[in-house]
Amino acid sequence: MTAQDKLDQAKASYERALFGGETGVLADAERDLDAVEADVALARGRLVHARFLADRVEDPRELALFEHAERLYQDLGDVRGQGDALFWIGIVHQVVRGDDATAVPLFEQSLRLATDAGDGLTQSYALRHLGISAQMAGRLEEARERLEESSRLRRELGFLPGVAANMVGLAYLAAAQGRRDDALSILDDAHAMAMDCQANGIARQIEQARADI
Repeated sequence: MTAQDKLDQAKASYERALFGGETGVLADAERDLDAVEADVALARGRLVHARFLADRVEDPRELALFEHAERLYQDLGDVRGQGDALFWIGIVHQVVRGDDATAVPLFEQSLRLATDAGDGLTQSYALRHLGISAQMAGRLEEARERLEESSRLRRELGFLPGVAANMVGLAYLAAAQGRRDDALSILDDAHAMAMDCQANGIARQIEQARADI
């Protein structure tokens, strides 16, 4: 059922309750609206995060939106949605606030829920950011394993821009391990992939990585 279907159903339920006395239909209608509200909060939070990435100014609405979505998904018993929302709460702490200690347990819980729900995309995101955490802590082999597993899931899903983004991280890891030739080869492959899927933002990251390495 689409969001519009749920809104239409809520209107119909109101009329059935008002004119037909069928108040038993209200609970289901309210749950449908909670699901729509959760989806909207999550989507709006992502837009706020995109603005943060552009201007690097925190908007306090971001965390509030993701936390609101997570509570609604939890109340609905929507494991997939809850895992997704927990990931984004973790992103606020890791990326926006630089608080990795708070972010990691959220990513780990997100990964567990996404795995239970069969949500490969959220799994790939949680693994990527757990890899970033491991890299920041100097656990380079663990970071590589996390990023490689994330990339495997993304390839299965056909999410090639995400694979290219992970390859940038893998190149930095290779350079940190003293494998500069491997790092440059990874960046060559990442650039070809980014060009194929018109991921111009990732292509810019690749060029920066070449300069850094």
